[in-house]
Amino acid sequence: MKLTSNSFADGQKIPGEFAFAIPNAAHHVSLGKNRNPHLAWSDVPESTRSFAVICHDPDAPSQGGDVNQEGRSVPAGLPRVDFFHWILVDLPAAMREIAAGEFSREVTPRGKSGPSAPHGARRGINDYTDWFASDHDMCGDYYGYDGPCPPWNDELPHRYIFTLYALDVERLPLEGRFDGPAARAALRGHILAEASLAGTYSLNPALA
Repeated sequence: MKLTSNSFADGQKIPGEFAFAIPNAAHHVSLGKNRNPHLAWSDVPESTRSFAVICHDPDAPSQGGDVNQEGRSVPAGLPRVDFFHWILVDLPAAMREIAAGEFSREVTPRGKSGPSAPHGARRGINDYTDWFASDHDMCGDYYGYDGPCPPWNDELPHRYIFTLYALDVERLPLEGRFDGPAARAALRGHILAEASLAGTYSLNPALA
């Protein structure tokens, strides 16, 4: 199976229009357009009954003490953990493409609704749900796609890995509100094929 995008090339920078935040010289960051990127796939197994898409950042800091703090930086050598940006399941077997902006067109304070999504699909909550949990103006369940917003003082450029899964079931065994780890667990034993595409993003002007 092959996964491609018209929005960015594999291993290259993701344009700001697909990010949650973009650089701002006066305030470090500003909100971005937060559009989901275009994805297209081919060479699909004949027995495919649905697709799932997961986007995660494997470079999120494992400790938050230095994150976005003036006069400090997040060291490149700090251990990193996964941060989920998009969990989309139950896409129809006939689909071969997701248009840019089809599932997300802007930053939505308190999060987009879910789990229902276009095409009869379902979307899980991404990790902005936990990130904004203590922010009165932004807290909520962040369903669907929300793009890159790495710490503006991180010494490490972040990778954003989009993985498409061809599955042998029409509907994954997930109910109600679910997150990235739950979706990964539900995928086990149902994957016929998978393909990945990765882009990079940074808000650190020193890495521009």
